[in-house]
Amino acid sequence: MTSNTPDGDIEISSESWAKQQTSKGKILFPGLLAAVTVAIAARFLSEHYGGPTMLFALLLGMGFHFLSEEGACGPGIEFASRTILQFGVALLGLGITIDQILAAGWGVAGIVIVGIAVTMLSGPLITRMMNRGWRLGLLTGGAVAICGASAALAIASVLPKNQFSERNTIFTVISVTTLSTMAMIIYPMIVTLLAMDDFSAGVFIGATIHDVAQVVGAGYSISEDTGDTATFVKLLRVTMLVPIVVILSLVFRSDPTVGTGRKVPIPLFVIGFVVLIFAGSAEAFPLVLKDWLLAVSRWCLVIAISAIGMKTALKALKEVGGQAIFLVCAETVLLALLVLGFLLAPRFF
Repeated sequence: MTSNTPDGDIEISSESWAKQQTSKGKILFPGLLAAVTVAIAARFLSEHYGGPTMLFALLLGMGFHFLSEEGACGPGIEFASRTILQFGVALLGLGITIDQILAAGWGVAGIVIVGIAVTMLSGPLITRMMNRGWRLGLLTGGAVAICGASAALAIASVLPKNQFSERNTIFTVISVTTLSTMAMIIYPMIVTLLAMDDFSAGVFIGATIHDVAQVVGAGYSISEDTGDTATFVKLLRVTMLVPIVVILSLVFRSDPTVGTGRKVPIPLFVIGFVVLIFAGSAEAFPLVLKDWLLAVSRWCLVIAISAIGMKTALKALKEVGGQAIFLVCAETVLLALLVLGFLLAPRFF
């Protein structure tokens, strides 16, 4: 039911608004249910058989690609791959506190910043030499440099879109997740071989391994001090996701595939990420609520990656080619060598 306001505008009643939302919910429900089901299955496989939840979600999701092509699941899958993804990334801000950021020494902060800058710049440069699109280089460089799958998803949401966007995103998530798992096994061996102390080992692992879970696994497999240091350095890298996404949003805000005429060039989920860093840093913020919201964030990311998997055909990944695999491996090795160079330099700290 509607009514005219004194200014002549049409006012939509609360009852009409509720009906619209209910109708929208019915449209989204089938696809959301499919994405949530795949996410639950991925979590079950990860907990009972080992392996990264994200990787299971991707592979299972791709097995249900047909759901996104026809039928009632399309809108819900699209909603999960974008809106739920952005909500989950925003909630990650609760895992970082201002005290942690301020406590970082200039040496550690320098390693993180230089490592991110060099790795992200290397991506487009390498793709240019290989005559590949710069979007893939920027996407893989950001994923390797910052925080793996989460960074890939966040950066992909603000990059200009083309016919290869979904394929590049799914490839990036799969490759960085796989390499991160390999690094979790190999990097502790490198640390032992180089006889690094616990602090240096923690900085190396936290500044180079892509995903948070693998950083934690590798760090605490060496010692508790190494694990604590590695986790902190990794979270410091995660905070860099905010300025990177803001910069990319400002650069591409006039691109028609990103959206024109936006009043706020910075994505709302990035603003939410920053706000939640401050909120989570407050002593009054309930610890139980923070833990619960971070768990919700992890579920949102798994659901989103399940949906992205559903939107990607397996045959599309074959078209990426060996050059793209070389690209991600080269970025990973470059970052590791750069961090090792800093750590092994005399009197760096």
